[in-house]
Amino acid sequence: MSFTFKNLEIPEVILIEPKMLGDSRGFFVELYKKTDFLDVGIKDPFLQVNYSHSTKNVLRGLHYQKNPCAQAKLVRAAKGKIFDVAVDIRKGSPSFGKWVSAYLDSEKMNMLYVPEGFAHGFLAISDEVDLEYYCSKEYCPENEAGIIYNDPALNIAWPSENPILSDKDLAFPCLKEADNNFTYSPAQKIVDLPKEK
Repeated sequence: MSFTFKNLEIPEVILIEPKMLGDSRGFFVELYKKTDFLDVGIKDPFLQVNYSHSTKNVLRGLHYQKNPCAQAKLVRAAKGKIFDVAVDIRKGSPSFGKWVSAYLDSEKMNMLYVPEGFAHGFLAISDEVDLEYYCSKEYCPENEAGIIYNDPALNIAWPSENPILSDKDLAFPCLKEADNNFTYSPAQKIVDLPKEK
């Protein structure tokens, strides 16, 4: 297998570390391989690839698309380092309103799989960040939604006291007031993997 997969505290969110082959000429790495992903229960087809550029302390999120346009995401820092966050917003989930995070670093080439039913956001840690993310559905503006990054009920420990956000992201509601049509199903369970430490 070309990847190491690890469950985060919310097991449906998976940290992925690709195996890098390198020598004096440089390196080669596989970023996605359908069969390896299927083996751990990641069945999403990735239909759209997005790329964003941010400067240090920019926070983007917490974003999601509602059903029927819900997106699973595979997120990686193509340049720089981010603090990446996924919030479970599936009503009835044992981890509803809980969040998990991971530092994604272009030098490590690690990635985060964020399934449908989760809000996603990130904070740029390095001076510059180029973020690439694969989405399981195409962008659908009429189903776009979000949650305010500093919702006290979520209490996300962002590693910045004064992040820079867009006016649009600052206008998002708290989770309890968010437009959210996700419900939890035990069938969404992912394969048990080693836990991230």
